[in-house]
Amino acid sequence: MKVLKYHHKDFVFEGDKLTEEQKAHFFKYGVIQFKQFISKETVELFLSELKKIEAKWLAEGVTKVNGIPLKFGKDVDGSTIIQRMCFVNLHSPVLAEFLEDPRLHALLELLHPYEGRIGHEEKDGMIFNHFVNHPDTKFSQMGWHTDNSRDIFLGHKIMPMLNVGIHLDDCPPEKGGLRVLPGTHKASLWNQVFAKKQHIDHNPDPREVALNLHAGDLTVHYGNVWHRVQVSPYVGEASRRRVMYMPFVTGKYVRKHANSKTPFYYRFANLVQK
Repeated sequence: MKVLKYHHKDFVFEGDKLTEEQKAHFFKYGVIQFKQFISKETVELFLSELKKIEAKWLAEGVTKVNGIPLKFGKDVDGSTIIQRMCFVNLHSPVLAEFLEDPRLHALLELLHPYEGRIGHEEKDGMIFNHFVNHPDTKFSQMGWHTDNSRDIFLGHKIMPMLNVGIHLDDCPPEKGGLRVLPGTHKASLWNQVFAKKQHIDHNPDPREVALNLHAGDLTVHYGNVWHRVQVSPYVGEASRRRVMYMPFVTGKYVRKHANSKTPFYYRFANLVQK
């Protein structure tokens, strides 16, 4: 599997359209980062909204949303937190409004020639991941994976998609966090699925790129780019990393709802959490 040497550049999203340089960078590497896509004030607003949703779900004993299980853990003070929440855009007018941002819709051009859309009620909707390295948590890292592998396990045709992330904490490479293998979106289908052990392999790859992330940055990568989340070498508060992900999808519309079945691969979730 060929991996490209990554030439990083700090991009800023100006106006409501992508530049030719930005598109060329993305099509080559399969990943791009935009600095300060949202302000620090907006970061705090989003975190406040997510806290409200979390408190409500904990009080109501919610364990699944639209068939997707939530992931629970302990915070540094011993309190219970939800470390992976899904469809949060359906439970916050603020987050729902953000998905109408013209700049987000401009990203759909990266799916050309396919007609793309933001998956408000598809996949897992807008996801909130809350990583913290703590003895009582199981969600501090994620193994190598490609996002489109789920379609194969569900018997669906693989269609192009984007994973778009809004980062809510500073996360320099030395803190852990997102690692990608640039250019792997151009690998064969076999390598996109089987080049590594999906979700189980946590080993660093000498070809991987660690992005230098700050609160408010936005990242975009193709669903078939290999990526992982490196566990933080820090413990407790210093390890905290919070990020929201939004699926940009193509193909047949598959809406999730309150009566949706839980995908079978969640049965193996405990095997890949370490």
